[in-house]
Amino acid sequence: MNHRHGIALGIVLLALAPWVLPESLVTILNYTGLFSLVALGLVLLTGIGGMTSFGQAAFVGISAYTSAILCNSWGWSPWLSLWVGLAFVVLTALILGALTLRLAGHYLPLSTIAWGLSLYYLAGNLKLLGGHTGLSGITSIGFFGLSIDTGRRFTYLVWVIVLLAIWAIHNLLASRLGRSIRCLRGGRTMAAAMGVNVARTKLLVFVLAALLAGVSGWLYVHFQRFVNPTPFGLTYGIEYLFMTVLGGAGYLGGAILGAGIITLLREWLVEYLPVLIGQQGNYETLVLAVLIIFTLHRAPDGLWPRLAQLWGPRERKSHSQNHTAAALPLPQRGKHPERGTTVLQLTRATKRFGGLVAVNDVSFEVRAGEILALIGPNGAGKSTTFNLLSGVSPATSGQVNFLGQDITQMESHQIAKLGMSRSFQHVQLLPQLTVLENVAIGAHLRGSAGLAKAMLHLERGEEQGILQEAQRHLNRVGLGAQAHTLAGNLALGDQRILEIARALCADPCLLLLDEPAAGLRLQEKQALAKTLQQLRGEGLSILLVEHDMEFVMDLVDRIVVMEFGEKIAQGLPAEIQSHPAVIEAYLGSVE
Repeated sequence: MNHRHGIALGIVLLALAPWVLPESLVTILNYTGLFSLVALGLVLLTGIGGMTSFGQAAFVGISAYTSAILCNSWGWSPWLSLWVGLAFVVLTALILGALTLRLAGHYLPLSTIAWGLSLYYLAGNLKLLGGHTGLSGITSIGFFGLSIDTGRRFTYLVWVIVLLAIWAIHNLLASRLGRSIRCLRGGRTMAAAMGVNVARTKLLVFVLAALLAGVSGWLYVHFQRFVNPTPFGLTYGIEYLFMTVLGGAGYLGGAILGAGIITLLREWLVEYLPVLIGQQGNYETLVLAVLIIFTLHRAPDGLWPRLAQLWGPRERKSHSQNHTAAALPLPQRGKHPERGTTVLQLTRATKRFGGLVAVNDVSFEVRAGEILALIGPNGAGKSTTFNLLSGVSPATSGQVNFLGQDITQMESHQIAKLGMSRSFQHVQLLPQLTVLENVAIGAHLRGSAGLAKAMLHLERGEEQGILQEAQRHLNRVGLGAQAHTLAGNLALGDQRILEIARALCADPCLLLLDEPAAGLRLQEKQALAKTLQQLRGEGLSILLVEHDMEFVMDLVDRIVVMEFGEKIAQGLPAEIQSHPAVIEAYLGSVE
């Protein structure tokens, strides 16, 4: 079955469901929609953003209680209370995100448990919120004079909102901003080097996930017309995460699948388990836990990828293949400095890691329109020096100046804005995206479309311009024919070339290349050297780390040699080849 035909069939079945299903199944369908909204937020936050949260139920509760109080005590319209509730959700998410998103490892999920529990007990002890008894008699939602006060009417409201959320998130993930979100899971250093403000992007995703939970809470309270703290505790927070992981944490369809399976199973188990075992108890939780563990053992990526196979294998296409809008030209980042002027200057830079001195009192400069090589034996401190220059690991002492500006303590995304771009010693790319989409990450700073435009799909002209620019640089480095291949399927040598194309897509004036020729065959090295010479001719400054001495000597203008974190020589290639200290560093002795 064609993918689009499957979506159309699903929408038709949803439209018919309230008329043909019994009331009990309509209720389950409605709860599936409510839970799907929270799970969609967790797909963004956890499956794609790599941040685990057990506290999403708290955001559901904030919105639900806000709307309940405003409608009951103040007589507000449910639609007006929605915006106030979401405002409280955003404010809470901004505060909690600012406090917790800097935490790494297990500390982040532990902190979400803490504030999730706090809200649950707060709601249970405040008389304003009705305590554990809760609030009842909440106004139903009206729409153009029609009261949505039955389960069958509510089905259309909740599922229209779910489908709109899926459409908006799909648009977001296929945009410039969406690529930066995808970098949060395993590619944050690379993203920052391309100009992505990682901290801001993490907070954005956190707030978006909270907003989806808030919409779910608003719908829930006007569907139930009653609210108490029970649905907003840690148990539901864990269950939302289970839904997401079971369906497939990296897939939008997985959110609906997981929510549907767990909602349906829970209802059936609650009804039939006591009959089967002859006694009452919360045995459904135990059975669900066992089923989830078994399912994830057999399908670690969730059930959605398995279900998607029913449509047959589909070629992975970049979003550009669906574009029909005319491409908007991308802005140039600025003219290259005049040839021969100093672009980058490192002055007596030192980097310490505790008692280990990785770089010690190193100074050199890179001039406009030249290729400078940084060489030395393994462990000499070359990659650490690269990290000092690009803001990955700021210098302990000394100074780094780029285009006349002190960047010593700047973060990577701030340095990238000034016109520096880089590749990495260990390739950093997003293997699940195409080659073209990976290269397009490099043009992040050359676009300006924000969240609203991305979600409403109003950035098509800019997006087409970014992807055409990415294609141009792929053609330039010889990977144009593989633009729509998954990046993870490339050979290591081609992945390194991809990184160069991505760095060039940023339109930098200084290019840092960390072992660009590693893994390349002879002809590929010759093609790379020709490309770098062409870039030098265009006025681009290049600083590279490389171990292939033949490649370096035939290519570069000057060489800096490091050993044990210190600079031991600097000069022209011919001078370096005969320098006694360099010969001793590489061969261990001088004749």
